[in-house]
Amino acid sequence: MADSRPSRRQAPFLIGLALILAALPVGWFVFLRQPPPPPPPPVAPPVVEAPAVHKPLELELTQVSGKVEVQNTDGTWREATVGTTLRRDERVRTDDGSYAMLIGGEAVEVHMDPGTEISVDALTESLSRILLQRGMATAVVRPGQRHTFEVKAANSDATATLQQAGEFTMSNNGEGTVAVGTREGEVTLVGQGKVVIVRAGQQAVVRPGQAPSEPSAIPTSLLLKVDWPTERTRRQRELVVRGQASPGSRVQVDGVTVTSDAEGNFQRKVVLREGRNTVDVQAHGVGRTRQQDSKDVVVDTTPPPLKTDTENIWNQ
Repeated sequence: MADSRPSRRQAPFLIGLALILAALPVGWFVFLRQPPPPPPPPVAPPVVEAPAVHKPLELELTQVSGKVEVQNTDGTWREATVGTTLRRDERVRTDDGSYAMLIGGEAVEVHMDPGTEISVDALTESLSRILLQRGMATAVVRPGQRHTFEVKAANSDATATLQQAGEFTMSNNGEGTVAVGTREGEVTLVGQGKVVIVRAGQQAVVRPGQAPSEPSAIPTSLLLKVDWPTERTRRQRELVVRGQASPGSRVQVDGVTVTSDAEGNFQRKVVLREGRNTVDVQAHGVGRTRQQDSKDVVVDTTPPPLKTDTENIWNQ
């Protein structure tokens, strides 16, 4: 009996110790365990951006003087006004005494002389290409723009290309004679497989079936010569004005554009009025050289007075 009493006295101690040991994990879990990380924030749904809408490239008429027309899809022509736009394969033309300027975004300009027709061949962010049907046009790539401007000549394989900021003029008589003059930058002129570089202050000429001439300095004179009549007074109202200027020049006789051949020869029949007439001839070069010649011609169609021999009549 004496031996069992100590065991009974130790039993509560052991039970308490066991409870304490069992409570340790619960205490660690409640008081010492690191809290779980917060849940990740909800993922926002992906933002779907609307596709960029690119405005079709076009040339816009910003200056119009005189009679300027744009061709319709059916081949007819309508009057052009400021704000009229041109896209690929569309045409615009200027009449005699008229002028037009087109702008292509922030990069390019096209200046059309009187009696000029062009069509749009290509328009992209990096390339503008026009076809010069006839006349004279100036192409400009503005400073700070990375853009290529090409001008092709109709009825010829001549192509002038400007790949940097600059300015050049091309003329085309519509029969294969083409001239290019550069005022700023460097222009690559290609024809009949030959490539020449026309630098600022130079010009080159392409004749029908021939390669470009070697570039030379833009002349100060267009060598305009007119075969004026020797008599100051004439009885005929019609006058054929003949002359010659440097090949590639744009020639006007009394304000009307005339076609000059590969050697610069030209002619036009002018109808005069009774009395004093001033006939004017102007030549314009691709280097913006201008030369003029004029002549006063008097037309007198009054028949001479009829002479009557009265003495012989009475003697008969």
